[in-house]
Amino acid sequence: MNILVHKETAQVQATAVRFFQDMLVLELSDGRQIWLPLAKIHWLRWLAQATPEQRNRWEILPQGFGVYWQELDDGFEVEHALSLAPLS
Repeated sequence: MNILVHKETAQVQATAVRFFQDMLVLELSDGRQIWLPLAKIHWLRWLAQATPEQRNRWEILPQGFGVYWQELDDGFEVEHALSLAPLS
């Protein structure tokens, strides 16, 4: 998986991931939590379809710029989570 680190996100890293109902909660090194509704974000549909056990087997990528699920062979960059416009 080729992932580029951009200047805007080089200072903010993912530190943890947790799930609450149908939400993915991304915890960042600056103290922020980004709540992502799995069913409403097209690039996270693969994770919405995963089992709870599969969702919980994540890893932080080097330098914290992303999160990856080896078993699911997919992941996302912190930059994508930060670039989302508010969903209403």
